[in-house]
Amino acid sequence: MSFRGLRTSKFRHVFGTAMRKDSHYEGIRVTRNSWDSTFCAVNPKFLAIVTEAAGGGCFLVLPIEKAGRVPNNPPMVAGHRAAVLDIQWSPFDDTIIASCSEDMTIKVWVIPEKGLEESITEPEASLESVHQRRVGFIAWHPSAHNILMSAGSDNFVVIWNVGTEEPLSLIECHTDILWSCGWNYNGTRIVTTCKDKTLRVIDPRTGDVISERKKAHDGAKPQRAVYLKDGRVFTTGFSRMSERQYALWDDNNLSEPITLEEIDTSNGVIFPFYDPDNNMVYLGGKGDSNIRYYEVTEQSPYVHYIDRFDTSDPQRGLGFMPKRGVNALQNEIARFYKLHPNKCEPISFTVPRKSELFQEDLYPDTASQVPALSADEWIEGKNADPNLMSIRDEFASVLPAKPKLAGLKKPNALNRPKLAPSKPTSTNSVRDSAPPKPAPEPTPPPPKVERSPPARERERSPPREVHRGSGDRTSVAATAQKLQQQHNAYERQEVHAREEPRQQPAAPQPQIPPDFDFQELLEEVKGLRALVRQHERRIMNLEDALGIGD
Repeated sequence: MSFRGLRTSKFRHVFGTAMRKDSHYEGIRVTRNSWDSTFCAVNPKFLAIVTEAAGGGCFLVLPIEKAGRVPNNPPMVAGHRAAVLDIQWSPFDDTIIASCSEDMTIKVWVIPEKGLEESITEPEASLESVHQRRVGFIAWHPSAHNILMSAGSDNFVVIWNVGTEEPLSLIECHTDILWSCGWNYNGTRIVTTCKDKTLRVIDPRTGDVISERKKAHDGAKPQRAVYLKDGRVFTTGFSRMSERQYALWDDNNLSEPITLEEIDTSNGVIFPFYDPDNNMVYLGGKGDSNIRYYEVTEQSPYVHYIDRFDTSDPQRGLGFMPKRGVNALQNEIARFYKLHPNKCEPISFTVPRKSELFQEDLYPDTASQVPALSADEWIEGKNADPNLMSIRDEFASVLPAKPKLAGLKKPNALNRPKLAPSKPTSTNSVRDSAPPKPAPEPTPPPPKVERSPPARERERSPPREVHRGSGDRTSVAATAQKLQQQHNAYERQEVHAREEPRQQPAAPQPQIPPDFDFQELLEEVKGLRALVRQHERRIMNLEDALGIGD
């Protein structure tokens, strides 16, 4: 039975859970910078957090499995001359991270496989001499290798070739400080928000503005924007009355929003985190103590509210784990790393399922670490979607294997060998094996013998005289001779039957199939014997317990 207005979704019951205290990262001096950034980046290997430092900018890198209290003076990535404002891991190498700073530079670092054993001060690449003011945001290209975008307070957006440390294009269409920038799914467009309240969709190679919308949100506070997988744009901002909002736009036509909804009246800037595999958006505000999550669909109202995760402590920043790092064994679809003033707390979002098997519908193929394009190919104008990988392959060693229904070699229990039809057998084998008896000759009735009267009658009556003629004597002798002949013939038949061997019908030979597995039959017999012995022991134990044994 279906109810009108009830939307069907596999994510309706998603819930968030704060992980246990032994999985927290404690003793971290999280930065107190007022810049609107998340200050945290995470991948399946490492967790990076921007920390408080004096005389320069640095950030901490920890192996993801080493939870607990951080040492007092841990090794840092310290190469910037001013505060670090944003950090981002490479989508194709879990050991490469980029950072931008107030010192107007972008630096790219390589982290050892086992983590930091000493502080690093020399980057692998340094991108500088283009931005004239602080660099606030960076973003890696989703499908091309070594392509990085940066946005600064000098109103410039720069596309870099990290391998050669050279700028590829300089976008100068903005009239004020940028608030956010991001790539679309295959890296053919970028979306930016600016202090002039204008939402822009731009070609990253040429810098041409494809479409724009002035006053996407009427409020004067910062706006954020992310591209969705299908080409739509999701934005967060404020209304004229300082109410927080979200909106959904068509990137080819920004004249009117597809939908625009108010959230609440808080003051913190909302950061949208997008999951392209499940088409879900998570909203976490700086200074808030909750994370809201929505599902974006093609059906009105397009952005469907699911639920929110609440805690008692406000968050200074958030890190979003890529889908490669979630725990598919527990149906985890998202994981955040929430920054507190002195620690980092993981938060897991899971879908409740009764089955313990791998849930294929929750984990479609996700972006892999293999780039679809090289930097030179992207510069030449080639486009490609990100290469995909299966989440099941990542957990192949611990997930139960799929049952193989077609490869079983067990014989069919219903395919019994056909037995040859047998003749009905009689219970008297001697008579069946003996030759048929000849039909006996009709026996004349025995002669009538007159009984002599009792003694008393004989005394009373005078004796009678019996006169036998020659004909009567002849008939009696003939009858006696025939009886003797019949008796002799029957004895001969009995002797003949005892001397001949018994000839029973041959038993039909069962037809054994050529692919019959005798070894499997023996194993089944052994199993049945073991089962019988087990039941015998149980019966003996029960008899001993009840005292009814012999």
